[in-house]
Amino acid sequence: MEADWSETARLTLPGPSPNAPSTPITAFAFDTAQELLWTGNEYGRVTSFYGAELQKYTSFRGHASSSSRSAPGNAPVKQFLFCDKGVISVSPRSVHCASRKGLTQWHLALPDMLDLRCMSFTGRGTDEIVVGGCQPHLYRISIEKGTVLETLSPSKPVLYTMMRRSGQYICAASHDGSIHLLDSKTLAVVHKWNVYAGAINDMDARGDYLLTCGWAQHQYRGLGLERLVRVYDLKNLKPAAPVAFQQGAAFVRMHPKLSSTCIVTSQSGAIHSIDVQNPDVPSMRYAPTFDAQLTGLELMPSGKGFAMTDTNCQVVLWGSQTNMQFTEYSRPTEFADTQLASKQLDWRSEVPLNLIGMPYYREALLSGWPNSLVHEVGAPPVKLDPTVHATLRKTDYGMVGANPRTTRRYQVEDTRASLNSPGSLAPPKFLSEKPRDENGAPDGERRLSEDIGKTLNSLAINGVSDPLAYYRPVEIKYSKFGIDDFDFRYYNKTRYSGLETHIVNSYANPLLQLYRFSNVTRNIALQHAARVCLNDNCLVCELGFLVDMLEKAQGQNCQATNLLKVLGKQRGAVPLGILEDHPTNMPLTAMIQTLNRFMLHKLEESYKIAAGSPVAIQAAFAMKGSSFIKCNTCHYLQEAKDQAWYSHDLVYPPKPAKNLPRSTTPPFTRLLQDSIHRQEQQRGWCMRCQGYKAITSRRAIYGTPDVLMINAAIQTPDARHLWATKNFLPREVGTINANGQVYCYDGQDLQWHLSKRPHAITIYELVGLVAEVAAGESQRSHLVSLVNVSIGEPEPAQSPNWHLVNDFLVRPIPEDEALHFDARWRLPSVIMYQAKSKSHILDDSWKRELDTSVLYRSVAQPSLSESYQFRSLAQTDPLPGSDTHCAIDAEFVRLLREEIDMGADGSRTITRPARSGLARVSVLRGDGQEQELPFIDDYIAIDEPVDDYLTQWSGLQPGDLTPGTSRFALVSLKEVYKKLWVLLNLGCKFIGHGLSSDFRTINIHVPESQVIDTQHLFSLGERTQRKLSLRFLAWLLLQEDIQQNGLSGHDSIEDARTALKLWRKYVQYVSEGSLEDVKDDIWRNGRRTEFKVPSNGLRKLPETPKNSAPNTPLQPPASIARISTPSRSDVGSPLK
Repeated sequence: MEADWSETARLTLPGPSPNAPSTPITAFAFDTAQELLWTGNEYGRVTSFYGAELQKYTSFRGHASSSSRSAPGNAPVKQFLFCDKGVISVSPRSVHCASRKGLTQWHLALPDMLDLRCMSFTGRGTDEIVVGGCQPHLYRISIEKGTVLETLSPSKPVLYTMMRRSGQYICAASHDGSIHLLDSKTLAVVHKWNVYAGAINDMDARGDYLLTCGWAQHQYRGLGLERLVRVYDLKNLKPAAPVAFQQGAAFVRMHPKLSSTCIVTSQSGAIHSIDVQNPDVPSMRYAPTFDAQLTGLELMPSGKGFAMTDTNCQVVLWGSQTNMQFTEYSRPTEFADTQLASKQLDWRSEVPLNLIGMPYYREALLSGWPNSLVHEVGAPPVKLDPTVHATLRKTDYGMVGANPRTTRRYQVEDTRASLNSPGSLAPPKFLSEKPRDENGAPDGERRLSEDIGKTLNSLAINGVSDPLAYYRPVEIKYSKFGIDDFDFRYYNKTRYSGLETHIVNSYANPLLQLYRFSNVTRNIALQHAARVCLNDNCLVCELGFLVDMLEKAQGQNCQATNLLKVLGKQRGAVPLGILEDHPTNMPLTAMIQTLNRFMLHKLEESYKIAAGSPVAIQAAFAMKGSSFIKCNTCHYLQEAKDQAWYSHDLVYPPKPAKNLPRSTTPPFTRLLQDSIHRQEQQRGWCMRCQGYKAITSRRAIYGTPDVLMINAAIQTPDARHLWATKNFLPREVGTINANGQVYCYDGQDLQWHLSKRPHAITIYELVGLVAEVAAGESQRSHLVSLVNVSIGEPEPAQSPNWHLVNDFLVRPIPEDEALHFDARWRLPSVIMYQAKSKSHILDDSWKRELDTSVLYRSVAQPSLSESYQFRSLAQTDPLPGSDTHCAIDAEFVRLLREEIDMGADGSRTITRPARSGLARVSVLRGDGQEQELPFIDDYIAIDEPVDDYLTQWSGLQPGDLTPGTSRFALVSLKEVYKKLWVLLNLGCKFIGHGLSSDFRTINIHVPESQVIDTQHLFSLGERTQRKLSLRFLAWLLLQEDIQQNGLSGHDSIEDARTALKLWRKYVQYVSEGSLEDVKDDIWRNGRRTEFKVPSNGLRKLPETPKNSAPNTPLQPPASIARISTPSRSDVGSPLK
């Protein structure tokens, strides 16, 4: 080890997938022929790195792991060997050979390969290897052919963990701490040394020396790394003088150039270079390991450096900064060909197309082919009639049956029609289309969807109609007017709001609806949201905001954008595979069940951060008890651990043996009882046996919650058919908790316990469930929720009121239909029961306990103009209430562009709208002496990529919303949202222009009674569908030319102040009875100017439609002095 050796590079091994965390390095080695370092992980993935910079070279899956990406792998790479053919790796169940470029040469995986650990070249050089492990067999394998030449089964099997070849011997370490010397040709045991009381941790052999590190028995401390490196003379087959290493020798490697020199390291980072013939003067270094421990050591074949691995999944390279070379005489490493850069083309619209040119071609282009040569291909095959399939008989050349002659000769079935969701509801007309039909315009194509909807409402689930019609996925269609033109009321005529799709992770909508209709969940979420909570990613707050929005919407469509965005920021969500922007192959029903478990634990975590204790959330959802673990060998019972279980996966009875009679169908309560206690058999560590033994775990329950969350966990055909049993899911379930046991009853047993009352019993009633709907062979499954909405009503109903909630489609259904399951197309995923004593209890005390302190935390922003004024609310100011008017305006940035499908005819269809993010919110006082003075002017920090700042409208520049670089005082989205939410629940009335789109992007619902939208106040009705702009109305009615600077963008304070003035004008026109005359003037002037402000602004302003009242100020031209606005007269809010 030279004096200038130090750490030169450090690299973290990538995880098993692009977004997975790093995994431990189970094996690594330097290539003997090229400048490559090879590593392997526990998933069987082999990765190589080139040169001293550790540039990634190749990565391939050498061994298959059957475990999921979120669990530890079970195919760890154990060792590497190198030959001319490539790199050979071994894992417990296979041996793999690949070229250095990653191409598989051969792969061996035999049934009796159970636990392979090590391998070595034999006496035939690099043509043959021997592979062994902790199993009774050894294999002699040909490297050239990739076949097993011989399987060796010794009479007394030895379990080998490591192999090193030196000269005529193969040194093999066994699991009991002994070393066997095998003849490299015959593989017979020549000599044996009993070295350690424990296992051998590492060893190396070169020339005449064998060096070992291992675990020895220490007084008072049990097994520990021995403070010696044991040395053995292979020439004389006897031990030599050991080498002292006080830090505990963990790893050792012989120097490839110096025959008697070795490198020894400890787990804590001590490095010694020792001459075994003169061990008194070692060269010592120390590698900083921080909070990790070293797990391996490998020397470069050139002797000019070494590599170490640690428990942080990192590879650390040591050597000289100026003379780093892996091999002495390395072969050139082959890299991929350099891709030539394509020619840059100027695609601006003003550049002529002929300057771009066309590629050279000698044959006609596809675009030039005639229509007669265009054919439709790839149609799915015709499905065989089931009645025909039953009559087929098998022959040598296939299957033959009689033709039922149900079709005419040469009649062709259109199999493509089956891909278009037969029986599904056709989308409704756009709202912009309906007035034209009502006014008598011809409607050439009859829209059958309205008739279908009316007809299906009167048909039962077993009627003549398709039962899947209302359960299929529903899609939002977008016209040129955007989403406001879509008729959501066509899908929902109830007072229960649905949730929109086209949002990332919107598959969670059914589960959120299930939470919303649980009184317990609803009360906890709203009480928490109303209190002080400084956690920006609090799921309980977001659930409370969502529940409040759904209740206020009263049947209008809503969206869970903010909650789903916070869900994506939760730690641990990505490895579980529950986020749609990190796709996995997990089935949809498994995703929603995993999400249910994850959400409940995160609700407890978020609640605990704000409240300091999870007692309330545990009382609502957690089954409290203790977990007991008993060893099946020594019957040792480990100490019980107090735990809380938030959801229960149903445990189904095992399938009976073929020779036994089929048992009767177990009731649902039997499955639930077994699932709650969940007795499991598995392997685990026994403290008394000091080893991995078969253990049994069980639960003792001491407290039941108010809400039972159950995952159906249907995975077998027997479980699917069990759910198809009529009345399998009970409406009510009774539980008795006694002596650590929970007993579940339903039906007649439940009625008996209710009449006799021998024990205290808790009655749970079914709130609803999330069901998976299999739409068809060619379509992805879909999730819907079925809920009994009467449980969430303040007054008990005479009968259950079940509703189907399919995203934004909501309709009442009979109870028999809701609880009817079919193994072919509809099965439950998540089931919710709630204590019957908690039904119909809606706690609205949170409205009186609102945390209004958030309203006083607004700060003044840097002044962008001389007229900027701001004063936040003070504690001495009166609290806003139902008689308070607030002018509001918001600015947004674009986070994601819209997705558009181009049809063959050039038509454009929006499949997913653009996604916007809230950037600025300004709220002004609308009453009192300080009216028009802002008290909220917040800029929102955005932690995701911004596609376009929309500076022309928002006035924001890149960096304005980035913490640390912004010129503004930024706040979180949740803080701004809660300010608006508090004002909303205090009863304030919001004045603005185009507020519906603003509130939609903010993701808040404001009742119509609290919205004063100047865009609607001055709507021209049937004369035009045009929405008048704020600038045009201000120019025409207020004689103000706003939004003049198109480069710097709009000012939300100016826009909110203008809307406030327009509302005062409206109140004046209504009191004077001149509103219709003013609208006529707006129509005439608008047609003349195309409803736009002329480019010369106020200089050609038409005569004011109506002279203002004496007390109403006008905004004069620039040459006239400004008149201050007096206090507003006591005029009530206009009716919408």
